[in-house]
Amino acid sequence: MSVKTVTFSGSHPLPAIGQGTWYMGEKAGLRKTEADALRAGIDLGLTLIDTAEMYAEGGAEEVVGEAIKGQRDKVFLVSKVYPWNAGGQKGLAACEASLRRLGTDHIDLYLLHWRGNYALAETVELMEKLQQQGKIGRWGVSNLDYDDMQALWSVKGGSACATNQVLYHLASRGIEYDLLPWCQQQAMPVMAYCPLAQAGRLRSGLMDHPVVNEIARSHHATAAQILLAWVISHPGVIAIPKAASIEHVKANAGALDITLTAEELLLLDRAFPAPAVKTPLDVV
Repeated sequence: MSVKTVTFSGSHPLPAIGQGTWYMGEKAGLRKTEADALRAGIDLGLTLIDTAEMYAEGGAEEVVGEAIKGQRDKVFLVSKVYPWNAGGQKGLAACEASLRRLGTDHIDLYLLHWRGNYALAETVELMEKLQQQGKIGRWGVSNLDYDDMQALWSVKGGSACATNQVLYHLASRGIEYDLLPWCQQQAMPVMAYCPLAQAGRLRSGLMDHPVVNEIARSHHATAAQILLAWVISHPGVIAIPKAASIEHVKANAGALDITLTAEELLLLDRAFPAPAVKTPLDVV
């Protein structure tokens, strides 16, 4: 079976499920287990790993660095810069620090974590400088809504943005109103964080919803696998669930093999309809 893939500009196709690392690196006793889980994911083909200087204040990047040691060339590495570091010398220093923690000389895709302290033009300038220095391959953004993306596009060099990483799951579909269609028009992949609504914590009843579970039973799958399969059923969307155990990683990878039928997609759509009006971007 051909695995569903997503391609960032100028990169090779990547499986539409990657590995998130939010909350990793926070407890020293768990770091080995977390690194082992990431390594298992790489072995299963989940070669995109997403992290950020914010996660455990660099701790997650250190876990990723441990996991990719000796196999950096197999991995498409994504990290994110704090808004207050997203320009000038602070930005250069922040990227250097991330590279040190990751144990690599380059990040494949470097994102502005959310819009904030620096003007978008200054952030674009920083990203271009980091590209010229060979420290990053491509750059993108995270948590930017439709209007923010229009503002970015109006900035010189802004349309080189390779992705927008936003919260997206079956019970949070606001991006479908304008942001997702626009990104698809630009052939710009969207990275979906919290694709499982943080194991359902962000939306009670999601994991044990009868429609989700009925579909899961028909595929001999879990509710979580159906939720991931739903996210990646949208063209140009890559899901980045976190998995801190090997068993969990295997389950995530298994979702790549699930293709939901038109009827199943309709049932899910009825159970969790997309908003008919513009809603504020969901952020966690």
